[in-house]
Amino acid sequence: MTVTMKNDGGSAIRTAPQDVNAAVLTGSNAGASVSTTTRDAHAPQPGLQAGPRRVRDIENIWIPMSDGTKLAARMWLPEDAEENPVPVLLEYIPYRKRDVTRLRDETMHPYLASHGYACVRADIRGSGDSEGLPQDEYVKQEQDDGVEIIAWLASQPWCTGKVGMFGISWGGFSALQVAARRPPELKAIITVCSTDDRYTDDGHYTGGLINDATLGCDWGVRWAAYPARSPDPAIVGDRWRDMWMQRLNNLDYYPVNWLTHQHRDAFWKHGSISEDYGAIQCAVYAVGGWTDPYRCTVARMLANLKCPRKGLVGPWGHQYPNTGDPGPAIDWLTQSLRWWDYWLKDIDTGIVAEPMYRVWMQEEPTMRGVRQNPGRWAAEDIWPSPRVTPRHFYLTKDGLESNAGAETARVLKSLQTVGITAPRWHQHDIDRETPTDQRVDDGRSLTFDSEPLDGNFEILGQPVVTLDLTVDKPVAALALRLNEVEPDGLSKRVTYEVLNLTHRNSHELPEPLEPGKRYRIRIPLQDCAHVFKSGRRIRIAVSASYWPAFWPSPEPVTLTVYAGQSELELPVRPPRAEDANLKPFGQAFVPEPVSGRTVLEEAPAPTRIHEWDVATDKLTTRTLIDRGRHRIDAIGTEISQTTSEVMEILDRDPTSAKVEAQYVDTMRRGDWDIRVESHLRLSMTKENFLFVGQIKAFEKDAEVFTKTWDRTIPRLLV
Repeated sequence: MTVTMKNDGGSAIRTAPQDVNAAVLTGSNAGASVSTTTRDAHAPQPGLQAGPRRVRDIENIWIPMSDGTKLAARMWLPEDAEENPVPVLLEYIPYRKRDVTRLRDETMHPYLASHGYACVRADIRGSGDSEGLPQDEYVKQEQDDGVEIIAWLASQPWCTGKVGMFGISWGGFSALQVAARRPPELKAIITVCSTDDRYTDDGHYTGGLINDATLGCDWGVRWAAYPARSPDPAIVGDRWRDMWMQRLNNLDYYPVNWLTHQHRDAFWKHGSISEDYGAIQCAVYAVGGWTDPYRCTVARMLANLKCPRKGLVGPWGHQYPNTGDPGPAIDWLTQSLRWWDYWLKDIDTGIVAEPMYRVWMQEEPTMRGVRQNPGRWAAEDIWPSPRVTPRHFYLTKDGLESNAGAETARVLKSLQTVGITAPRWHQHDIDRETPTDQRVDDGRSLTFDSEPLDGNFEILGQPVVTLDLTVDKPVAALALRLNEVEPDGLSKRVTYEVLNLTHRNSHELPEPLEPGKRYRIRIPLQDCAHVFKSGRRIRIAVSASYWPAFWPSPEPVTLTVYAGQSELELPVRPPRAEDANLKPFGQAFVPEPVSGRTVLEEAPAPTRIHEWDVATDKLTTRTLIDRGRHRIDAIGTEISQTTSEVMEILDRDPTSAKVEAQYVDTMRRGDWDIRVESHLRLSMTKENFLFVGQIKAFEKDAEVFTKTWDRTIPRLLV
């Protein structure tokens, strides 16, 4: 059969059926070759059956934009889609569909396509093989293009006119942001590990404090390099080098932008659906994990969206639920098909009749190295749930008690290295980055403990801590941890939050503190689901720093908390008998990629080493993540990626904080041999951030581009 795709000029790309080693055809609007392979695009694991429809894997299609730019996409299309049109599922991200996400994409898209969907994985403008110039995160042009992509896909003869959009992280952001534009063809989305507020819940600022993802190896130094990579000559042809040079000459070092927008201004409001939840009218399935930094956004979207909506939070981190770590993982592909079939095919799968909010009720807090979190699935029919009620404790001179007691001043001269037991905002690595025993930090914080509990009880939602306090500086940070303490003293973090106290009333219009003035501050902690156990204690730990996950205040702070006037509110959830009858999730499975992967250099285990110089009170944290080198067999491309980072701070001098990070990304195949390096250095004074960023690009080890950004950025109550 023949697959026809319309273009904006009315002509068509026509791709004929071919063998596994397919030749290349050219479409009139392509500007480059369009590779098409006909095969069973889903290679199932033993005993696993794909869907009923045979799928064509189309290596590249060009989607025309109204300004003449063409965006590159890979598509998996049921072979009979022209005779029996199908809905489209779109994933729209900047991470290179041709190579970097190729193997991951093949664990989802072909399987979904075999169940009767056209699955499209598009590179955003200026990334991967798409034309156009590089751009920062979530700009208006990206959303404009998303609306046009959806309209173009829906107009194709093999499409029913209905489109769904999904993704994790950037893809989840993109689905929400494009949905807020209300393209009429978009009927439903699935957003995984994303956010409704780019300022409060993303890899830049948390509670008005700069988090480590902004500047280090987790995100900032890498994202600066991603747009500097060239398109693949096999897709764009001989123009690849000109496209590459055009990208390089129009680069910005994006963490500079983030540092210059220190408050919740228009820069962050754009792309934050919390500015107008009512803008989204299509159905939304929001998914997250308790070990993911975006853990708060699912409940918040359920509470504020007005459209049909559903939420799921498991124990896992920043992953799809079928690869969730820590587990248990679930059969996510089948669950997502239930959603898509209901909204895009009008099949009553029963999914919308199930409770709105389903969570993994954790019986133990997530701890470093633990791969399976004990617990059970629990659900609420609506969220917020009227079944959840507050239980109050008071912070007193003796601990956490049911009565307020006499007022007592508790004073803390906070050390800068408090936070070492949970050293990352974004906990990618379960073995090195998730929280460990909190006693090292508890011993250098103000702590308030309950008596041993006389029975189990569970919480769901946001605990709230209200503190009466004073500080001795106009800019000060606050870090709060809710821990569970075992009889032997082991302290486990249940949840936490940080707050720049100048943001106590507003992230948009912060106000300096008046030293010595008494303030009453209410701080909701991050969402959690947890069973407190009989015989254990509840602990609140308070500090004025949380390094290295969050950057410190300009000066050392003395914090005074007034016990007897401060309190803790826990969102207690009573047992729900119906939880025992929840529809079970199937066993997790991950389809095998068909492209194949050959390891050329084994990746060593990542390392994160903390060096504490007792003589100087200096903490140095060294991180090295070497991904090794591998070849994607189907296309012959070799890829290697290495990230390194060094962070330093002196315990009594916050202005000693500094980071140096580097990211190196290499791709080669035959004569195509490129390398991109990103370097970042940040230090600080009381008044300024001192920032240096650099991008270098190499072809066959010869430097072809270098640019350095050297900025002094004033600190604005940060």
